[in-house]
Formats: sequence, structure tokens, C-alpha cells
Amino acid sequence: MTAFEEFGVLPEIAKAIDELDWTLPTDIQAESIPLVLGGGDVLMAAETGSGKTAAFCLPIIQIVWETLKDIESGKVAKMSASISPAWTMSTVDRGNAVAVSSCGLRVQSREQKEWHGTRCTRGVSGGKWGFEATVTDEGLCRVGWSTLQANLDLGTDKFGYGFGGTGKKSNNRQFDDYGEAFGKNDVITCLIDCTKGEIKFMKNGVDLGTAFTVNKQNENAPFFPAVVLKNAEMAFNFGSKPFKHKLPEGYKAINASSGDNLVINTNGASTSSSFKPANNAPQAIIIEPSRELAEQTCDQIKKFKRYLESPKIRELLVIGGVNVKDQINTLQNMGVDVIVGTPGRLEDLIHGGYISLENCRFFVLDEADGLLKQGYTDLIERLHKQMPKITADGRRLQMIVCSATLHAFEVKKMADKLMHFPTWVDLKGEDAVPDTVHHVVVPVDPQKDKSWNNLRRHIITDAVHAQDNVRPGSTTPETLSEAVKMLKGEYCIDRNFFSCVCLHGDRKPNERKANLETFKKGNVKFLICTDVAARGLDISGLPFMINVTLPDEKSNYVHRIGRVGRAERMGLAISLVSSVPEKVWYHGEWCSSRGRNCWNTNLTDVKGCCIWYNEPQYLADIEEHLNITIQQIESDMKVPHDDFDGKVVYGQKRLQSGSSYVTHTAQMIPVVKELSKLESEAQILYLKRHISFGRK
Repeated sequence: MTAFEEFGVLPEIAKAIDELDWTLPTDIQAESIPLVLGGGDVLMAAETGSGKTAAFCLPIIQIVWETLKDIESGKVAKMSASISPAWTMSTVDRGNAVAVSSCGLRVQSREQKEWHGTRCTRGVSGGKWGFEATVTDEGLCRVGWSTLQANLDLGTDKFGYGFGGTGKKSNNRQFDDYGEAFGKNDVITCLIDCTKGEIKFMKNGVDLGTAFTVNKQNENAPFFPAVVLKNAEMAFNFGSKPFKHKLPEGYKAINASSGDNLVINTNGASTSSSFKPANNAPQAIIIEPSRELAEQTCDQIKKFKRYLESPKIRELLVIGGVNVKDQINTLQNMGVDVIVGTPGRLEDLIHGGYISLENCRFFVLDEADGLLKQGYTDLIERLHKQMPKITADGRRLQMIVCSATLHAFEVKKMADKLMHFPTWVDLKGEDAVPDTVHHVVVPVDPQKDKSWNNLRRHIITDAVHAQDNVRPGSTTPETLSEAVKMLKGEYCIDRNFFSCVCLHGDRKPNERKANLETFKKGNVKFLICTDVAARGLDISGLPFMINVTLPDEKSNYVHRIGRVGRAERMGLAISLVSSVPEKVWYHGEWCSSRGRNCWNTNLTDVKGCCIWYNEPQYLADIEEHLNITIQQIESDMKVPHDDFDGKVVYGQKRLQSGSSYVTHTAQMIPVVKELSKLESEAQILYLKRHISFGRK
């Protein structure tokens, strides 16, 4: 039995792992794999290169395969309770602090500071309908109608219409006086005329008049009974028993709706008539911030599933820059179980109806902080809302979020909102540079190194100073900034001719893929890439990396230099740090092209696309964050030979890293001999006493 099998990993998967020469699981794998196999939501944070991809891929592959196997053998039956046959308040389309009784007709929340709500399992479209809600305990409540798009905090968006106990009606956070206040034992009758688009309420049988006229956006949308509570309780009657107060003429009990008037709440529970998923309905969706990382993860899945047969797991890479028709053809004809993709193309295929989220059981966000920084928060929340919280076979949706820099406020906020009591696997703690990474700083001071004045040929800079009066001999900030850019290029190439390729969003997908493979094979010396493109890339044996510009977030420094020093191989990270402010491009939301062919060199405070970058301050922040002083070297980038005792070959394992172990072993020999002697004496004493006792 392998070490991975002890966690419950299938022997077939363990065999594939063994062929990758993975003897033991990493810490993040040892902690996370059992948690995912156990059905929980997991947030994992660990150092870069620690094996996070396998930590979520291995258990997901196993569960997906076991589910497919059960379907094939007929062991899985559709959960009959996935869609309630009766009119009840939903146990899945609800807030975390809402409790629904076993009969589904009483709702309670004991949260005293926050509002939590729920919706009915069924709704109506067309006709005139009503239901009763009775306040059964003290507290604050708001009851009414909402569409499936509405927030569970009823009345705080344009899709929900509520009437609160303080005598206020609310829609889209517009709270206006209406009717009168109500409290414990009061009965509120909620009425909707779908034909006219009117909503009104009654209190204890008294008609309070029209409260809302539904906006045009919601005219044809189905409406569902909804409630939101703060330390309160309400009971509901949808018509299963006589109402306490007669409905106005023309209105019917809502549970009398049928045919085209009856609409099922698809939020939270699977609605498929059979558990066998459709070809375009994957069990797992993994979102990556870049196409390279998506390709890398998909390749890992192919390796892990190698020996899983009958049935085979079908994975699909969904990224931009490739023919979408091929992806659609795979979805419609061949089928898919696991999708790995980037946000843009995933959104297009889901919005177009080519990918169904009906049977999605795993929702994975890899490099979550990167996804959120790219502005995909709304997309993530939208996809999560469309996924069933309970699948057709009764399994709960699992969400897995991981990153090397997980402790961002945005990530924590998203986890609180979307995840279900997640377990934090935090093996990173405070940022620290791995022992396998040697990192140094090369100061770039154009006021001391004036070689830039005499350069006849230099690298082409980023043209941020194309319109400025930049000239040799000048000491203006613009001239010194341009000099920094020239010197950084000179320090990198050192007047030697090195081959290079690029990896960033402006390049065509095929070129990016070819460039990455060319670099991995060692056919070129430099891979020039952006922060996002480099995130998560695993290039084995990479000896060197250069930060041409320091990151503006100190936590990203460790993540960046972690491209080297992976798999126990030594790596050298060099950061070029300007001593003077450097003007750089910064394309924000105000930039219509987001950087493509943009030449607006004004500063951002006047809607431009440039900022002054203060690298000395960023370096100071990084050193304070890591509680170290980073060694500085000269512009020739020659690291002192006595570092690491002169035993380092970057890109290879430290051959004599065990020398101290040899000394330690010699020191322990006498102690081990003494322990061995004591062990022998103890066993002999035990045997003598045992034999002596036996004779008696």
C-alpha cells in the first residue's frame, strides 16, 4: 500500500502517482485530500510548488470516477427530495443562518445582527395568487415576493419586493412607508397579480392597497414567496389548510397553481429527471486565471486518471484562442466530466447554453486571489448561484479555493459569502523564502552608473517617455526614469546575445503555447512574461528568474521568486531595483482598451494610464514583511562564491546538503548504542520473568 492509499486514494490513482516518482504526499496533500474526500469545502494555502494542484485534483478525480461507476452499475438513484413535491420553504435556497422545519412551513433565524432569508420551492407565472405568513415570535421580518435572480435579503435588489414589520415596503433598497407595523401573532397575506404586475399585502384581513408595480424587467418573470428574518420566526400557509382571512375576489391560493402557471425553484437543487448527467453537464469545474495554468492542470488530470478504466473520465480544456466549435462538438457529442478552463471562454459557453451546471458537484478556484484581482468576482458568484447546492443523488456542492497567496481580504470575503463552513488548511502562515531560493537585489542607479549616456544601441523601452524631453546629461525625473529602463535591459543581457520568447496576453494562443514549450525544452534562454502569465507555472529545474520590476504587493514577492527553487532544486532570484522613481504603465478600468494600443501617458489622477513607481519603498516593505535584509550585488550579477558554502549549482539539487547529517549521525552513535543495550536488557529481563512465572 502506498502512502497515498492510506488517505483513501484508489490504487489505480496511486499507481499513476507512483510512476511520477512521488514517494510521499506533501503537507498540503496530506491535509487536504482526506477533507475533500470527506465531502467538505476547503480553503488551502501553502507555499508555491507545494503540490496544491494534486491536492484538489486527486480527490475530485476519484469521486467523479466512483460516481460514474455507480451510475454505470445502477447503484445511484435520483434523490426524490431534490425537488420538493409540495409547497414548502426551500432548505437549499436559503441563508446559512436560516432553519426550516421538517414540514417546510416554519422558518426561523436566530442571528441577531444580520438578515437571513429563504425562498419557496415553487412559484407562479400568470394569474392572481396569494399566501399567508404568520409572525410566530418576536423579532424583525420582511415577507413578500421575489424572482429567482433576487438576493435572499428580500427587497435589497430590483428583483425582490418585501413588506417589513416596521411598516416599510422595500425594493432595490428603497424603503418607503406602507400600511402599518406588524408583530407577533399578526397574519400577513401576500398577494400578486401577475397579469397587471401588481403586488399588495393584507394585515389581519385588512387590505393595505397596492404596494408595488413590478418593473418591466420582471414583468414576465415567475415570482416565488420569500422571507428574510433577523432573530425572528414565521409560519406559512400556501393553501394546504383554510386561510385565516379570505382572499380578495379573483385571487387563489398559490398551491392551486398548475400547468403553465406553476414554476419550480431551480436554485439550490438539481432538477434533472434522471441522475445520469447530460453530455454537457460536468461534475467538476476548475477555473484557472491563465491558459497556461489551465493547460498545466488539465495535463496533470490526464496523468492521474491514467489507470482509471470502465468508465473513463472525460476531461475538457476550455480556453480562449482555440476553435470554439471543437469545444462545442466535444460537449454535445463526446461528453465531459471535468472541465478546466479560463473565465472568459467558460462564461461564453455557459451563457450560450453549451455547458450545463445542472450536475456540477465540484467548483474549484485555483489561484483565487489572481481571479478576483482580474475582476471575476461577479462571474464567480453568478456561476455559484447557478450550480445546484444539492445534486440529483443528494450530494452537496463542494467548493475548493486555493492559492499561494490566499490571505487576501477579497478571498476571505468571498469564502464567507459562498462557501459552506469551509476548513482552512493554512500551511503557509507568514511569508518566508524557501531554503532552496537564493534571492538578491541589483540596485539600478542612473545617477551613479551613467553608462546609459553613451549607449549607441539599447533595448527598446516601453515608450512611456516617448512624448517627454528625454536627453543624455539631463537629470529630470523623466530622463532618469528612461535611464532606469535602459540600464535594466543592459544588466539583463550584459551585452551578450541571448535568445528569448514572450508569454503574455497580447500574444496569440498558439504562439504562447509554443513559446512555453520552447523554453521548457531549453531551446531559448529567457522567458519574458507578465505576473498573471507566470502565476502557478511549474517549470522543473528552472535555475534563475529576474524581477525587472518589484511587485507592488509584498506578498507577491515570495510568490514570484517561487518560480525557482522548486522540487528541492536550488534557484537564484534577482530583483532589479531602481533608486529613483520610474514611470510605468498602469491601465485601470478607465482605460477603454485596457492597454491595447494605448498611448495615454498622463498620470492616473487625471485619467491617464501611468504612475510613478517607487521601488525603494516597495523593497523596504518586502524586507519588513519578511523580517530580513536582502543581499545586494553588483550589476554584473555575480553572486559571491562562498554563499551556501560554495556548494550550489542552480537548477540542481544540493549534492552535499546531507553533510551536516553525517556529523549529526556521528554524534548520535553513542546514544543509539546505549539505547540498544538498554533495549536488549529490558527484553532479557522480560523473558526471564515470563519463563520464571510459567514454571511456577
